[in-house]
Amino acid sequence: MRIAAFDIGTNNVLMLVAELGSGAIEPLIDLAEITRLGRGVDRTRRLEDEAVSRTLAAVERFAGRARELGVDAIAAVGTSATRDATNGPAFLERVRALAGADVEIVTGAREAQLAFAGALTEPGLPDGRIGVIDVGGGSTELVIGERSARGERGGAAQARVLWSHSYDVGSVRQFERLMASDPPTAAQRDAVEATIAHAFGRVAPPAVELAAVIALAGTATTYAAIDAEARGVARTDALELARVDQLCAFLARLPLSVRKRVPGLDPGRADVIVAGGAVLAGAARALGAGVVRISDRGVRYGLAWERAQG
Repeated sequence: MRIAAFDIGTNNVLMLVAELGSGAIEPLIDLAEITRLGRGVDRTRRLEDEAVSRTLAAVERFAGRARELGVDAIAAVGTSATRDATNGPAFLERVRALAGADVEIVTGAREAQLAFAGALTEPGLPDGRIGVIDVGGGSTELVIGERSARGERGGAAQARVLWSHSYDVGSVRQFERLMASDPPTAAQRDAVEATIAHAFGRVAPPAVELAAVIALAGTATTYAAIDAEARGVARTDALELARVDQLCAFLARLPLSVRKRVPGLDPGRADVIVAGGAVLAGAARALGAGVVRISDRGVRYGLAWERAQG
């Protein structure tokens, strides 16, 4: 079976096309485009017309590519921006018409579940308790779960969520609320970090030993890409918390026009990347992680994994 899985997020539209079989996922193409659907939603509780148009155009292009590849099914979800916006359901009706599939507006808990399932499709993970950080534009999900390489009867890898929470902090939300200056002032950065620490402290993850912590999505992969470019290596698979702090402080000192030219940083993400780094660092601290593994697998992989399980 061949499936297209859409993740229509606050900052990006992502689509995975994968071949499913015997509980496994074989990625064929993985597309992403920054459309900033959630611009202004934190303030107005509505999706802006221009953001809707950009996002629908991306969905239409991606859906056309999926049809060219002969997919048998399409699964799609809308996350923080669409669940917060009063016109989110109407927008997703237009997505449904373009993609030819129903679109689920996921709750924070459901988003966390899908992110965890997607993260655990990453090859080479250890057994034991795994932490997952999914920094989005409008919300951030933290998950702690347990993974075993084989099920009770010797089947495929098994995983179960032990604890999860969705926090209303994200790269776009914190940027729009608290980082009006270019570059952000020290006081603005302090305010962002304090807000994040308060959110993660108010609903704190359980203090347990974790075999690994995986950081998903564009903020994490962007910091890894910047690190790889700075060190002159092909890729960065893991980041120490101290390195995230260091890169975040470096980026915060640059005006936006200069930040857009930093190697490894997509210019479309340059305005929110400092706020995103603060969220990523705060989440790692909340989980007690000195190092995070980097993965680009998230909600869309979770959707595909669900279908692969039958």
